Parts: sequence; C-alpha cells; structure tokens
Amino acid sequence: MLSPEATHTANADPGELGKFDRLAARFWDSHGEFRPLHLLNPVRAQYIAARTPLGGARVLDVGCGGGLLAEALAGAGARVTGIDLAPGMIEVARLHAAESKLAIDYRVAGAEELAAAAPGGFDAVACMEMLEHVPEPAAMVATLASLVRPGGALFVSTLNRNLRAFLAAIVAGEYLLRLLPRGTHEYERLIRPAELARFGRAAGLSLEDLRGIELNPFTSHATLTRDVAVNYLAHFSRGAAAR
Repeated sequence: MLSPEATHTANADPGELGKFDRLAARFWDSHGEFRPLHLLNPVRAQYIAARTPLGGARVLDVGCGGGLLAEALAGAGARVTGIDLAPGMIEVARLHAAESKLAIDYRVAGAEELAAAAPGGFDAVACMEMLEHVPEPAAMVATLASLVRPGGALFVSTLNRNLRAFLAAIVAGEYLLRLLPRGTHEYERLIRPAELARFGRAAGLSLEDLRGIELNPFTSHATLTRDVAVNYLAHFSRGAAAR
C-alpha cells in the first residue's frame, strides 16, 4: 500500500481515481462499462508483442486497472508488475489473476513511488488510457521513462484532442452509444500526438512509432491504422547506456 506521503505526491487526480474505483467490481464484464477496453486490449497487446520481446521480460503496466493488459502480457511470457492507485481495481486484478492461474505482481502504488524504488527496473513499460486522466501528463511521461532500462521500451495509448476525437470518443462514445460512462473523458485533458512526442523528447525518449486504433462499435472490431485522429498508440525507446 502507498504511504500517506506517497499518495499526496502521486501525479493523480483523486476524483478520477474514485470514478474508476467505484466501477472496479464490473471491470471484467466484457459487455459492461469497460467493454471498449476489452475490445481494444488484443490490439494493444499484439502491438507491444510485435515491438519488444516478452518472453521472460520484466514488464510494468502503469494504471493497470483490473488487469486486462497485464494478463495478456503475462500470458505471452512476460514477468509482469501491475500498479494502480485505485485499491478496488487492484483487488479485482488479483482475484482474476488467481482464477486464471497467472503470477502477476499487483500493487496499490503510484509510478513515482516505484520509480524511486526501482529506477530503470523494467525492460518495457506500458501505460494505457491513463495520461489523459492525470494532472501533469508531461511529468508522468518523465516518470515512466525513468522506469525503463536503457535500451528498453515505453508504450502509451491515449486520445487525440481535436473535433473528431471529441465527437467520436465523448459525444458518441459516452452520450449517444453509451459505450463509456458519461464524464469518463474531459476534452481539455486529451493529448495531441505532437504534445506526447514533445513530452517524450524532454524525458530522453525517442518516438519509434505512432498508430491509431479504430474501433467499430457496430461490429465490435478493433484494428490498427495509420490514422491517429482519435485513439492512438505510441512506442518510445530509451537510448542504451553509453559504454
């Protein structure tokens, strides 16, 4: 568990944490509030597996929620640690991993706390759909970078900030089709790819790839695309240490 001091210094919004913690019990319902994550998860896991070796790799899932991505990566052979500041999510993740007979190290912890304890401790770090929910996304990218070993990889997914993303993710996703609970996203917190790339450069990362994820709500089919106008994935690398 986080100490009170660590909780206060975490780059997190208590309102956002409470929003997701209240829904934790329904996380693994593939037809409930988290249905879009269930549909997107295979694409995200495949994207990571195609860009970094997972067999025996030390992988960290930051903002792991109930463990969707963590379980997929563990199933691919990675040694996975999952962290989240929502205790309810971590409880659900632990229970589901036990039922699935997967050895995943889940912790109620913030990325800052882990970065202080284990800098450069992971071959790959993943942070999916979290940056748009924290007060200081640039600082979070720097923290994530510090957790990656030299030569390792960081994978981030988030939402673009433009009219199309607003209409697709917020108006349609939350109000018309009700794929997500209303208020899940705040438009001003969404992040343009150029902004994310700038955060990465400032943290000593190189942007290796950007891909959009297209989710068809009517066919329940998700695919990778070159169009990053709405939901997108980024692959960063951390330069190898000088010899």
